[in-house]
Amino acid sequence: MQGLLQKVRFHCEHIMHIKKQNCSASGSILNLTKHPKGLNGSRPETGLHNTTVAEVLSTKGQGKAGSWLWCRTDDTVYDAVKQMAHNNIGSLVVLKPGEQHHIAGILTERDYLRKVIVKDRSSLYTKVGEIMTNQDKLVTVTSDTNILHAMQLMTENQIRHAPVIDGKIVGMISIVDVVRAVVEQQHEELKRLNEFIRGDYY
Repeated sequence: MQGLLQKVRFHCEHIMHIKKQNCSASGSILNLTKHPKGLNGSRPETGLHNTTVAEVLSTKGQGKAGSWLWCRTDDTVYDAVKQMAHNNIGSLVVLKPGEQHHIAGILTERDYLRKVIVKDRSSLYTKVGEIMTNQDKLVTVTSDTNILHAMQLMTENQIRHAPVIDGKIVGMISIVDVVRAVVEQQHEELKRLNEFIRGDYY
């Protein structure tokens, strides 16, 4: 995961270096990410330092409450893993019986592999609450967390999934979601820079 973070940072730094070189050559420094209006009068650009977890959730379709996938502590691991496989995801929010918004923990592929498969336990008879990562051990973010900070938190703590908590659970992000958002944003930056170099803005 550290290698992945280093590659993304190198990619960001490389694009920023190109921007500085070409803006200096033009005789004026144009801030493509903080200009109050786009260069051609279009909507303001955001940039990585203004991109939040909320935007990642919106892209994933988790912009409205309850759109994230979950299971309960008393569900069997078999049913939970089946749900993960069916939806092609690597984690589930775990709720206590009767709860709708406050989490008890999360269940990840890593929990399943380490606590069921490796220990030769039966997923049919093991409850999610027995193997989940408990709430007090979770690394969480909020909707307002910057995606670069979220990526740093996940990398430093060697985790791939983080619940998004705004007083209550509002979603779940993965390291893949965050890296994809960073790369897509940088591609947009590069596209705008190429248009500027070609003179498309004049």
